[in-house]
Amino acid sequence: MILTGRALCLPSRATVQELFSVARDAGVVPDISLDPVLATFLSLDSSDAVQHQYASLRRGMSGELQAAFGLNLSRELGDGGRVTGGGVGVVALALSLLFDQVAQQVRGQGSTGGKPPVRRSPPRRIFGISSASRIGRIVHGYLRLIPGIANDLEKMAEATERHDDWLNLELIDHYERMTTRKRMSTVSMQQWLAGAAFHLHVRIHQVRLISVPRGSAESLRLSYKTAFGRLVQGYTVYLHRNTKETPAGGPGRTNTLGRTDISNSVFNGSLPSDSTDEINGTTSANSSADVSRGCETDFGINVSKRRNETTRVVVNRKCLDNATTRADVQGLLVIEPGRNVTHTVQHHPCESPALQQALVTRIINAQDLERNRRFFLYPEKFFNRLLSQKDDFELETN
Repeated sequence: MILTGRALCLPSRATVQELFSVARDAGVVPDISLDPVLATFLSLDSSDAVQHQYASLRRGMSGELQAAFGLNLSRELGDGGRVTGGGVGVVALALSLLFDQVAQQVRGQGSTGGKPPVRRSPPRRIFGISSASRIGRIVHGYLRLIPGIANDLEKMAEATERHDDWLNLELIDHYERMTTRKRMSTVSMQQWLAGAAFHLHVRIHQVRLISVPRGSAESLRLSYKTAFGRLVQGYTVYLHRNTKETPAGGPGRTNTLGRTDISNSVFNGSLPSDSTDEINGTTSANSSADVSRGCETDFGINVSKRRNETTRVVVNRKCLDNATTRADVQGLLVIEPGRNVTHTVQHHPCESPALQQALVTRIINAQDLERNRRFFLYPEKFFNRLLSQKDDFELETN
């Protein structure tokens, strides 16, 4: 069997795995999986989750801190610490954030000898996305309101409807930016997924409050199910377009001109011209180009200026030594703007295109896309159980 040049440029599985491991260890492998906190609290397990978190926080406190924790929560919640629908969906999620913030506050107050604590600041990230993003601000603004209005069904219905409208408009615009305005990225995917999951449960809560018909939530679920599939396809194309890789050089193996190549080129009076690599739209000169620009013959003639003529010249030994030294360089893996890592993986340069394709496949397979899809694939029986959730929450009195 005669191997063609194309077959010789297929990378080994070991090379693909080694490069993927480098990216994973450096923390540059993208993750568009749904935030686990969001997935847990926006489920049928929400009541158990909020009770477990509340009990865990109290167990980690001294008796004095427990008392302060309960007192601060009572002030925030009112009505004797009872929250209507406190174990359900978005309300449970709001309580979860409040518990964490108040626990941090009372611990900080205890560590400062009872001095008034610094005012609570909003979290920088919420459910895997920036709280400063447009979607993040809407989500955080709604959750911050809920503890104080959950027991007033009229106010709760008004606030939920208002934030439902804001999220709906923002998510439509966000989807359009990604699909038609070339704003696709890992961050934009994370924001859309978190926003869509949250928005669906805001709509579900409106059904519980009898503000909208059941079909409204079902229609939104189907819409997001379709949109998610299309966005994953677009995201995969985006990664294929942006993922670039150049191999590392090393002693005894170069990806630029080696000593023999330079010697032969010089004595034939020419240098190769294809000595540049393009990474993410930018072109950088190869080390061989630096050699040709900086090396002169003993006659003082620049080799690069005489590439069309055959001239016998004597090359300075220092130039050849520099060519070998500069070959010992690191490779570069770019996944998308802002996600790149240098590496020492050596392979033939012609394998890079196939490596890039294989790495994108590994990255997509590493995502928990099936769980993301299931979030918008509720069976009818499961969906009906979500709509009928009515669990309340009440603070411990001792």
